[in-house]
Amino acid sequence: MDENLNIAKLMQRLAQLEAQNAIRNCINRYMEICDALDANTDLDELMDLFDADSIWEGIGEKYAKSFGRYDSWHAIYSMFKSYTQKQSHFVMNAHFVSSEQIYIEQDQANATWLMLQTSTFRDGRSHLNAAKLSVKFKQQNDGRWKIKHFQTENIFSRPVAHWNSTAELPVPDQR
Repeated sequence: MDENLNIAKLMQRLAQLEAQNAIRNCINRYMEICDALDANTDLDELMDLFDADSIWEGIGEKYAKSFGRYDSWHAIYSMFKSYTQKQSHFVMNAHFVSSEQIYIEQDQANATWLMLQTSTFRDGRSHLNAAKLSVKFKQQNDGRWKIKHFQTENIFSRPVAHWNSTAELPVPDQR
């Protein structure tokens, strides 16, 4: 077997793995920032995860109505800005992503995740949401991967009474 061909294949596989990791880090940083959206959030850091020509949208009956579609970087910025008022929309917010699939072709990538979101709002209500995330990424000229088109589609949503309890956790008897 040609040694140059083997090295080229290894380099291609390495580039794929590095791209997948960069995409994974991008979506995880996005979720970390969204978990703490409040008046102190650095929206420049959040928006640095987006391509200059990006789209953010809720799709499907529930999320299209609740979130809508934002067709530019500035519109997305304004949407997130509405969550960063002095009286924060969220008292507690946590996103969990799983079932990841990332497919890369040259400087474009398509990725999906299942997301679970637990939230308590300023008005005291709490909610549990599950959504499918479909996200397109574009590799930038500097090599970084950024969000090009973010879609979130509701799978289920339900109010919950509360998240935290002072009740002891049940554990096996350790005698």
